[in-house]
Amino acid sequence: MGLRAGQGVLRRKPIDHIEEPEGAASQQLTRALGLWQLTAIGVGGIIGAGIFTLAGTVANGKAGPAVLISFLIAGIASAAAAFSYAEFAGLIPKAGSAYTYGYAVLGEIAGWFIGWDLLLEYTAIVAVVAIGISGYFGFLLGEVGLDLPHWMLGAPGTGPGHRVDLFAAVLCLLIAYLLTLGIKNAARFETMVVALKVLVVIVVIVVGFFHIDTANYHPFFPFGVSGAFTGAATVFFAVFGYDAMSTAAEESKDAQRHMPKAIMYSLVISMVLYVLACLVLTGMQNYKSIDPESGFSTAFKSVGLDKLADVIAVGAIIGILTVMFTFMLGVTRVWFSMSRDGLLPKWFAKTSETHHVPTRVTWIVGCASAVIAGFLPIGEAAELTNIGILLAFVVVCVAVIVLRYKRPDLPRTFRTPGMPVVPAIGVCFSLWLITFLEWQTWVRFAVWFVIGMVIYFSYSYRRSELAKAERESAEPAGDA
Repeated sequence: MGLRAGQGVLRRKPIDHIEEPEGAASQQLTRALGLWQLTAIGVGGIIGAGIFTLAGTVANGKAGPAVLISFLIAGIASAAAAFSYAEFAGLIPKAGSAYTYGYAVLGEIAGWFIGWDLLLEYTAIVAVVAIGISGYFGFLLGEVGLDLPHWMLGAPGTGPGHRVDLFAAVLCLLIAYLLTLGIKNAARFETMVVALKVLVVIVVIVVGFFHIDTANYHPFFPFGVSGAFTGAATVFFAVFGYDAMSTAAEESKDAQRHMPKAIMYSLVISMVLYVLACLVLTGMQNYKSIDPESGFSTAFKSVGLDKLADVIAVGAIIGILTVMFTFMLGVTRVWFSMSRDGLLPKWFAKTSETHHVPTRVTWIVGCASAVIAGFLPIGEAAELTNIGILLAFVVVCVAVIVLRYKRPDLPRTFRTPGMPVVPAIGVCFSLWLITFLEWQTWVRFAVWFVIGMVIYFSYSYRRSELAKAERESAEPAGDA
């Protein structure tokens, strides 16, 4: 495997051998994804709640028409991290994304820290998105006069008689099933759904353009310039997704060439659609009248386009569905990579003989996200997200600076521009956004961190592949 002895918790995966196959044949993934399939997975992870929910929420209560500035600010900050991810994706075409990059550059403890955190973050995001889709689904059923039993409509405490959000839980299991069918089949479905979602957004933009009243753009900064920056902190969580997509590098046909392009393409496509959609939304209605939960649907109803409003609601469900796919793909690949490296039991790293995907971890994640989605209110589930992804951004941006100066000789298919300023912007913006998180998020993060440290020092530290190589390299010296 080309492993090399390191120094305890700072031992690193050697980048010189990163392209060599890792693990047994039963721990190999299939390279089946092309450039546009990867881009579709990235777009699928980025475009979702940002357009259909967050745009209206931020416009109504934080930024007004300047919500498009909020998206631009968040997009620039996200691009700073995206450049770093793109450089690593071309340099280290392995599963695991931020976990693998941190392990190779900053050491095993940094890799473990990010990988362990992303296991919770990505799983929670899948659950949160499932709960959101369930809400839209219930709304649509109500529109056609179909009332479901109250016990299955939400988590305990979210409404009278609610016992479980059954639709959200089942949806998590369905996404898990889809991913077990093989990456090629799953990516084909994702590409088709993303294309449909983008088409819906384009229709919204084009039709809405003819109903814009420029008077609605005044005042442009009703909450002041600071409102646009506050809005940026909120919508930032709608402009990543490429990070989860980059976990599929080992399943790309030509990862070194395609992964950097897919990361940048997915972010650019998404940002263009976000900005245009925000222009339409705030132009069709005064920001005070925009519905924070279903902005576009109510905006089109306000101009007499009720049927299109229903289409938008369906598009919102489809659009958010692809976010579930991308992040469940991400968490299973991080878990698979950590297990193959020996930081978690190897049992989890076994792939199916027919589809060559990590079926075991996929079903575990599917069930875990189903439990969270079924029995936790969306607010509590959402508090499990965000901090880990921001810390992953910090690690990747720091690591790309460190590696550029420590190993400038490595062949890079993509180079982060403006080194070290651009990745430093990514670090600063991520740390700034962390300050906006609620204290409950920090408490949950601390608990998960302590659990992770116990597992690492009681199991992973001595059982990792690098630890084994370290012991093997020391044996001859001891015999001598």
